[in-house]
Amino acid sequence: MTREDLPEVLEIMKREFPKWHAPIVKLIAQKRKDPLSALLCALLSTRTRDETTAEVCKRFLQRVKDPQDLLEIDQEELEKLIYPVGFYRNKARQLKELAKQLVEDFNGKVPDNLENLLKLKGVGRKVANIVLSEGFGKPAIAVDVHVHRISNRWGFVKTKTPEDTEEALMEILPREYWRDYNRLLVAFGQTICKPIKPKCGECPISKWCGYYSSLGK
Repeated sequence: MTREDLPEVLEIMKREFPKWHAPIVKLIAQKRKDPLSALLCALLSTRTRDETTAEVCKRFLQRVKDPQDLLEIDQEELEKLIYPVGFYRNKARQLKELAKQLVEDFNGKVPDNLENLLKLKGVGRKVANIVLSEGFGKPAIAVDVHVHRISNRWGFVKTKTPEDTEEALMEILPREYWRDYNRLLVAFGQTICKPIKPKCGECPISKWCGYYSSLGK
């Protein structure tokens, strides 16, 4: 797959996206409410299935409206509120520290730039880019396991780590596709382009795929 192929490939994926009924869809709906929702849901989603995170976020965001709510909520109640996300006890403590940072260092607001987002407790580049993209509507490429794996499987990039993939994509992916790229590839990876036994026979873009070509089909 080449850079020139991407516009057609991504347009096909946008068209097919609603048919996939991927778990990421419900989670995106929660993240897009505001920057704080994007940040909290992205943190809760680590090492947790998207369908689980989406249900927890829906309940969680009804209770937590701002960082002050997080500071005031009892630790035990917070743990129950975010259960059964992975490592919920650790995440509850992390959220408390995050809320304190937001109140003390950022006037209770989620920062809108990568540099300051990376200063927040538990926030790495993937989460920061999700906040920029989903919370603020800014062009950013959030690279998770799906984006890293599929970009390499296509042959669009040849990288070893998600960080390398982000850097490569920023150089070759037209800026207008940055925000859609994560959403489309995560849904695609959850339903069609799975890590093991990908459904190449159902894939609408197989003719562009380096992996599919290597199968000699």
